[in-house]
Parts: sequence; C-alpha cells; structure tokens
Amino acid sequence: MELVFQSKDQYLDAFIENGLLEDVGEGDHTSLACIPSDDRCRAKLFVKDAGVIAGIEVARRIFQKVDPEAKFQEFLPDGADVDYGEVAFEVECNTQALLKAERLVLNTMQRMSGIATLSNRFAFEVEDLGAKILDTRKTTPMIRFLEKWAVRLGGCHNYRTGLYDWIMIKDNHIDECGGVGKAIERVAAYQKEKGLRLKVTVEVRNLVELYEVLEVGGIDRILLDNFELPLLEEAVAIVGKRFETEASGGITIHNVRRVAQTGVDYISVGALTHSAVSLDLSLKVIKEGQDPG
Repeated sequence: MELVFQSKDQYLDAFIENGLLEDVGEGDHTSLACIPSDDRCRAKLFVKDAGVIAGIEVARRIFQKVDPEAKFQEFLPDGADVDYGEVAFEVECNTQALLKAERLVLNTMQRMSGIATLSNRFAFEVEDLGAKILDTRKTTPMIRFLEKWAVRLGGCHNYRTGLYDWIMIKDNHIDECGGVGKAIERVAAYQKEKGLRLKVTVEVRNLVELYEVLEVGGIDRILLDNFELPLLEEAVAIVGKRFETEASGGITIHNVRRVAQTGVDYISVGALTHSAVSLDLSLKVIKEGQDPG
C-alpha cells in the first residue's frame, strides 16, 4: 500500500513558514546590511555527488514564498538520477530573498536527496524479485512527510503515515495483552466498537507465535521480526498466501536481496530514513559573463 498525503500542500506551507522563522527570525541582518533591497540575481543549484535528486518542488515553493515574482526553471525532475556537475534548476529572484531561502532549500534538498539515493539503492537490489521495500516511522519529527516523499522518489514504498492509519501489533502490545492471540482479539473488538476497518499487521518473534496467529486469523499481514534467513524462508512457506508477509530487523544493503529471495512480500527498512547520508548540493549566484554552467 502506497500512502498519498492528501494535505501535502498544507504540510509544505507550514514547513516552509516554520523553517524560515527558525533560520531568519527577525531578519537576515547580514544581507539587509550588504545587499540593496531592490537587487535581483540569478542562481543555479549544482549537484556535487552522484545520486537521486529530490526536493526540487519544495525548492520552487520556498523561492515563491520569499519572492512571489521569482522565476524558477527546472532542468531535472524530482527522482532523476544525477551526477557531479549537473544543474538541477536555475532561479532568478530578489537577492535578499534568495539569500534568506538558500539554507532552507539546501538543507531540505540535501536531506531528501540522500534518502532518495539510499532508497534507490535498496530498490535496485530487489527490482527483479517480488518483494517491495517499505519505510518505517523512524523519521525526523515534523518532516516525516518530506522524508516519506523522498522514499517514494527513490523507488521504495511508504508503510503507514502514523499510529492512526494502520494497526501494528508489536512485541510490547503482545506482552502486555498476555499473548499474540489475545492481542488480535482485542484489536478486532476495538475496531468493531469504533467502526474502524484499518489494516492489521501482527509481529511474531518465533514459529510458536506464527502458528498461533495462523490459528486465530483476523489480520492482514504477518511481520517476521529478526528471523534468521533459513527460519524466515521456512516461515514464509508456512504462511503460504494466506496472509501478506513482511520481514524486518537487521536489514542492510548487503543482505536485503537474500531476504527478498525467501519469497517475503514486504521488507521494512528503517535505515532508509534514519541512516541516509545527505547528497552534496551547492547553490551558486551567477554573475553575468561568469556562468560556470
């Protein structure tokens, strides 16, 4: 299931407003002191590393926020493969506004591009197999929507947006309920009482819990957590096609293909968002007659 953020524009507007407030505060005093208020300039975003570009749409919105008359020319689309020296976009706008927006643009795009690049590497490893790579809730507070957006641009898939749109019965829930079967039954009763029809994933830690889930039923997906590869393969075979299967725990770029070869339907990878390294990007003001592009 790929989630679509219905209120992405609202999230984005709030993010830009708060991002500028955090960085600019009462004013960019350096630019206010050095740059005439009516000065305009042209700048290009240069890629300084190989990867997948992400956040161009966000950059456009940021520049339009600080200068409604800004002219933005996109040369590469979000999700494109990029290499050193390529130019992602060019912007022409008020110079004070550009310098005010520069760091927010770069920080956001570098973070999103790093996630998209890592996601693309994971997607490539399993592209000829049946498994889909999922992200998790291991995201940076308040910018989850940006990080999950970047995951999609990199070719992987979003899992749940938060605690409210998918029920996931994990080890702590199971232990507090007194067993996996009781946890499933309580979730079913809760959904009936509240009139909900959310999908349900249940985590199992061993084959004993797996067989109990198969006996109880009433769920959509079984999460096989930290299973060694031979046991994971056995568990997937036991489930068959009765429920969706998902592997998690200790998934790296080095073992994800082997995990996918067990026949599991989904592989959730927290590293997509919590371990991505930012892609190196640079925004340079271009003087007439000195265009390095």
